[in-house]
Amino acid sequence: MAKEQEHPAGRNWRPETALVHGGITRSQWNETAEALYLTQGFVYNTAEQAEARFKQEDPGFQYTRFGNPTTAMFEERLKIFEGAEECLATATGMAAVTASILSYVRTGDHIVAARAMFGSCRNVIETICGRLGVTSTLVDGKDLNAWREAIRPNTKMFFFETPSNPNLELVDIEGVCKIAREKGIVSIVDNVYATPLLQRPLALGADVVVYSATKHIDGQGRCLGGAVLGKTEFITKYVQEWLRQTGPSIAPFNAWVLLKSLETMPVRIRAACASAAKIADLLAGLPGVTRVIYPGRADHPQAELAARQMPGGGQMIAFEVEGGKNGAFRCLNALRLIILSNNLGDTKSIVTHPATTTHFKLTPAQRDELGISDGMIRLSVGLEAAEDLADDLTNAVKAARG
Repeated sequence: MAKEQEHPAGRNWRPETALVHGGITRSQWNETAEALYLTQGFVYNTAEQAEARFKQEDPGFQYTRFGNPTTAMFEERLKIFEGAEECLATATGMAAVTASILSYVRTGDHIVAARAMFGSCRNVIETICGRLGVTSTLVDGKDLNAWREAIRPNTKMFFFETPSNPNLELVDIEGVCKIAREKGIVSIVDNVYATPLLQRPLALGADVVVYSATKHIDGQGRCLGGAVLGKTEFITKYVQEWLRQTGPSIAPFNAWVLLKSLETMPVRIRAACASAAKIADLLAGLPGVTRVIYPGRADHPQAELAARQMPGGGQMIAFEVEGGKNGAFRCLNALRLIILSNNLGDTKSIVTHPATTTHFKLTPAQRDELGISDGMIRLSVGLEAAEDLADDLTNAVKAARG
């Protein structure tokens, strides 16, 4: 019989401790590493117990689409670390975004969202919600007045990511969530870029925070996953029922991988952030680089806000090279160490050309509005030696100039 380990001080642990010990449930064998339960279903001792499980009067498991001991450990650990009342894991980050939005809004509702966001998130809000009769308004997320002015009588939700993908634009979490709270509007923050180590949206007033655990939480390019965290009322009333009935459930194996990844996340993130700060300074001084965007630099347009809500610049950098798309492609093709992919948050450093990949569905005018130029490159800094990354980028930028 599995039993939950008692950790009365769990909520007071420092991050490193919570991410190693939080949420552990051991079987009768008292294993040191968390157990992986690869099972579809669970056996009931009696018909009465089965009935109680389905009525949610008995705390046990029914079916892995609804819940699983390994998944529960991942959810509990992330919940303790984030300081949330509840957490539910999903198959992917976009499943987390979609569940948090579509489980709550109804036909006739209205969403206000920051226009600087990941392309798939924008598609959910503008296209998928639009098909369901939910309207939306995209605003300049930096402008608090824009959020206020966009509110309608039927506005039910604010959604934004900060820093944004790929241009690292920031939103004042506390300021925007205060506006939402005053109007009875649910606020959802996509915190994937900053990670829970560098930004705590719930502590700053957000109702819900979502993650693509595929990124920094796994951090090693191995599996997909997502998570939705927030108050019990929202998670159990809306998100839980949505996940149960529509089925974007995380696989137990993926939950186990992510659970173990949480143990090393502080070490990985801090090392990558330290390298990213050095690389951002290097890029700023290279001939052929026309712009560097990094929240940890004093020349970031929102440096004061970054310092206020993020204790570090993160591991993501955006920079622009001369020559537009051709210059950017020459730079990307000249890299020998840094890999070209559309993922981020890996131990390996990764570059992407947003205008032709993650944001290619936007019109040129929409990309211009967001500051996504043809010469922009998104860089996710990994765990390689910063000196080797610097050499690779220096050579690539030089090649970009022709």
